[in-house]
Amino acid sequence: MTDITVADSPSFHYVPPPAAHGAQRVIVKPNLGYPVPAPVTVGLPVLREVLLGIRRVAPRAEIVILEGVCTRVTFAEVMARLGVNRLLAELDDPGLRLLDADTLPHKTYSNTFRQPQRFDRMQAPALLEEADCRVSVAGFKRTTLKGRPLISAAIKNLYGLFPRAVYRARSPHARGQLHVPDVQRILVDVYFTLGVRFEGAVVDLTHKFISRDWQPDEGTAVPVGRVVTGTDLLDVDLRAVELAGEPCSDYFQTIARQRRAG
Repeated sequence: MTDITVADSPSFHYVPPPAAHGAQRVIVKPNLGYPVPAPVTVGLPVLREVLLGIRRVAPRAEIVILEGVCTRVTFAEVMARLGVNRLLAELDDPGLRLLDADTLPHKTYSNTFRQPQRFDRMQAPALLEEADCRVSVAGFKRTTLKGRPLISAAIKNLYGLFPRAVYRARSPHARGQLHVPDVQRILVDVYFTLGVRFEGAVVDLTHKFISRDWQPDEGTAVPVGRVVTGTDLLDVDLRAVELAGEPCSDYFQTIARQRRAG
């Protein structure tokens, strides 16, 4: 397992991955896809410290906050309701940019796993390839799909990068194609397509969010009081699962097996 850091939430001080040091462009992918505050989405205190931590080691970098929402509410309105605009005004950093992933040009990324679950290639913003460092900044949620626990953390957070125009199903506001035939299988493809390209992960475990069913924005917040960081998305997610006392989702185990097999 790669190096993992666990901090108490009030004293969280972000140390970015080596790829961020002296970088010219860093992409931060926060979990801000719904107009509902933490822990449905990532806490702004954690996001703030991540941005400040990157700025400390990359004083000249363009820091791009990149997200794509999953709701009828517009991107601009979601960011306003969550207080992201106020956060950016407070930081007053001209090198910070907030971009809607759905509006950007996208390109094809190859699945690095030799036996894809469904997608041997996937569409995502071309900007991802133009960065020196990419960091997933996620909350921690547990939903239930088909009777199985689904943990959403650093890997699942990447769903917001995929254009809804490409991956929509019945609803234009969601990415329904990424739920067919099984989210747990699609997440394996997501990891081996985009997850392996990320150099850092942060999971905000100040609270864990336990959904009543499959809906990721309706449930109960349970205090945990931790923030987990590291350079490997899977390792960070697994440590977060352990700290949260939650069951390990199938896709974590599948990814781990495939990595051991090379």
